[in-house]
Amino acid sequence: MTMPRQDTAFQGLGDSRSSVRLKAALAVGTTPDPRFVDGLVERCAVEPDFYVRDMLTWALTRHPASMTVPKLVEELRSERAQARSQALHTLSKIGDRGAWPAITRELLTDADDEVARSAWRTAVVLVPDEEKPGLATVLATQFGRGERETQVSLSRALVALGEVIVPVLRAAMTDPDPRVRQHAIATERLSRDPEAGFEYAIEEAKRIMALGPPSEEALGSAEQEVLGSEGREG
Repeated sequence: MTMPRQDTAFQGLGDSRSSVRLKAALAVGTTPDPRFVDGLVERCAVEPDFYVRDMLTWALTRHPASMTVPKLVEELRSERAQARSQALHTLSKIGDRGAWPAITRELLTDADDEVARSAWRTAVVLVPDEEKPGLATVLATQFGRGERETQVSLSRALVALGEVIVPVLRAAMTDPDPRVRQHAIATERLSRDPEAGFEYAIEEAKRIMALGPPSEEALGSAEQEVLGSEGREG
C-alpha cells in the first residue's frame, strides 16, 4: 500500500538531514492538513536548524488559527525554552489577538533571553491599545538586561508601543543603576530617530551620561520629542 504524499512529507520532518526536513516542512505547509498540526508544534520544540524552524512556523500559519493557537498557547507552559520561544514566534506571525492573555508577565521576564525577546516581539503585535501602558511598565523592568542583541530587542519593542512609553522612560532615565539609565536613554534616542540605529543611540547615551544626570528640562524635551515623533509617524 502506497503512503499518501502528505504523510511521506510529514515523516521527512524527522530526517537527520536538515535539507530534507526543510523540504518536508515546505511540503506540509503547501498542502495543509489538520492531522499534522500537533506534529508541527512538537517539532518546533526540538528542531535545531533555524531555517527549518522558520519553515515550520510558516507551515503552521497555513493552518486555521482555531486549530494552531490553542496548541501554541499550551506550549508556552513548556519547560523547554525553545518550545516557549518558538511558540511565541509563531503566535506573532499568526497575529491572533485572542492569544494576548497568554502573554504573561512570567514570559515577558523569562530567565531565558530568547524566550523573553520572543515574548516582547509577540506582545507588541498582540497587545490591545488599552493594555499598552501596562505592557510598557513590565517591559521597563527589563532595562539593562543582557547583551546588546537583547537590549536592541527590548528598545525596539518599547519604541513600537508609541507615546505610552514616555512615563517609563522618564523614570528609567534617572534610575540609580547606570545600565538601566544608559539603556533607557538609548531607547529614548531611538524613539526620536529609528533610522539612526541602536549603536548610535548607545554612544549618544554614553555621552549624555558622562555629562551627569539629566535635568528636568532635558527630560521634558525628551518627552516632547517622543510625542512629536508619534505625530510625524501618524
